[in-house]
Amino acid sequence: MANYRLLSALALLLNSASCPAAVSSQTIPAGYYQVATLERVPAEALYSLALTESSKKLPHGVRPWPWTINVAGKGYRYATRQEAYQALLGFMRSHSLKRIDVGIAQVNLGWNGHHFRSAWEAFDPYTNLHVAARILRDCYDKQPGSWITAAGCYHHPAGGQPARTYQAIVKRHLNRLQPATGILVSNVVVEPTQGVHP
Repeated sequence: MANYRLLSALALLLNSASCPAAVSSQTIPAGYYQVATLERVPAEALYSLALTESSKKLPHGVRPWPWTINVAGKGYRYATRQEAYQALLGFMRSHSLKRIDVGIAQVNLGWNGHHFRSAWEAFDPYTNLHVAARILRDCYDKQPGSWITAAGCYHHPAGGQPARTYQAIVKRHLNRLQPATGILVSNVVVEPTQGVHP
């Protein structure tokens, strides 16, 4: 099972390696479509959110990085899941869980840690993305009409300037993506019709 998870994580990262690393256009890896379809969110919105949360410059371009931790506003990126997990255990002893975000979509452990069976599971890229997509979907359902607004809620549910700043970053990432399913209209992703698959 561990080998399967490692291979899945690598596939999520490397699916995008075959596309050009052009700054102006980026292809969304297939794993994001899989999660987005199951959780009823646009893949573009989910991938833009992950880029905003955990970007790392790699040889094939800037991509979301699953072994990322943010503690009290400071980001840490690790080479492996094991290194990230060991670091997280230390941070958990010295910081409130509400000050710790983990994984590819930087899910906050204090507010949303209950979605994971363990801290180790929080680093599984697909599990982390599923949780993030559910939170994003919940934000959208509370105020339908804009996935950009939902992204601001994902980052800072109370709204205000922190949410607006985050929305601007997500929007920048969204504008660099190659259009796929759904239609981008003024940066609002219109969901595809039932039965249409990416």
